[in-house]
Amino acid sequence: MGALKAVFFFVRGILKGRTALALENLALRQQLLVLERSVKRPALRTRDRVFWLWISKLWKGWRNCLVLVQPETVIAWHRQGFKLYWRWKSRNPAPGRPKVERDIRDLIRRMSKENPTWGAPRIQSELVLLGYEVAESTVSKYMVCEKNPPSQTWRTFLANHEDCLASVDFFTVPTATFRVLYCFVVLCHKRRGIVHVNVTANPTERWTVQQIIEAFPYETAPRYLIRDRASNYGNWFRRRVKNMGIDEVVIAPRSPWQTPFVERVIGSIRRECLDHVIVLNEAYLLRIVSNYLGYYHDSRTHLSLERNSPNPREVEPRSRGKIVAIPQVGGLHHRYTRAA
Repeated sequence: MGALKAVFFFVRGILKGRTALALENLALRQQLLVLERSVKRPALRTRDRVFWLWISKLWKGWRNCLVLVQPETVIAWHRQGFKLYWRWKSRNPAPGRPKVERDIRDLIRRMSKENPTWGAPRIQSELVLLGYEVAESTVSKYMVCEKNPPSQTWRTFLANHEDCLASVDFFTVPTATFRVLYCFVVLCHKRRGIVHVNVTANPTERWTVQQIIEAFPYETAPRYLIRDRASNYGNWFRRRVKNMGIDEVVIAPRSPWQTPFVERVIGSIRRECLDHVIVLNEAYLLRIVSNYLGYYHDSRTHLSLERNSPNPREVEPRSRGKIVAIPQVGGLHHRYTRAA
């Protein structure tokens, strides 16, 4: 608004006479001197600065009438305006490389974590096969760098050896007449399958050897057999196992946590079956455990098997019909399926 008033006064001065114009200039200068004494630094707006830049280009004597600011200030305004003009003129709406999408960055980090031995070229090749065109330098930028040399996890190491590992163990079960029966379990780590189970009241070494022979017939023996230091595994047992091509892995004394898979299976048999029945004799115990093993292999889900059973169950869509419950293990457990 101040710039418009100044232009208005300038045009009016041209139309007036010299005497009136001189008196008006004198009055305006006197007011500016009062303003200069009362205000230390007047606040100027952008349009005021633009006005003085414009007038400095049109009038050679513009320096003589400056009161509020110094001539160097007007020149500094001009330089700032020059910088802003060329900054606006040389702007780029999309500088640099295009931004990598978030899902691609997360996928690169995930691949580098899950496959510590992979480099950038390998990850880039996988991304190309998945439909992502990404430069190798971009893959290197977003990879997770490990301080230590790459190494597989213990879970991966054990999973790579599951098909050649087996565990054996005994557990005791009291009968209704307070006798103690021994149940022998042979577990293959691959998909947690119980390949053999039997019951006896007198677990001799000969009886234990016979169970191993029945558990692994016709060259189906595993590479390693994990067991504890019980007296049932004597010299004859060790010779027989060695002749079958099996290497024994004997755990430390009184260390059941070193055979976690078979111990977990025995705990499941107790909690889910034997703790809810009274055992009468050997035949009854074997029948109960065998009945439970049918449920264990075909119906019971395991977290370590991606929430599926040792014998995998197929996913049933909702379109197959309503859900029905099938009693198993004498009604202690149920299997749920869809009936067409």
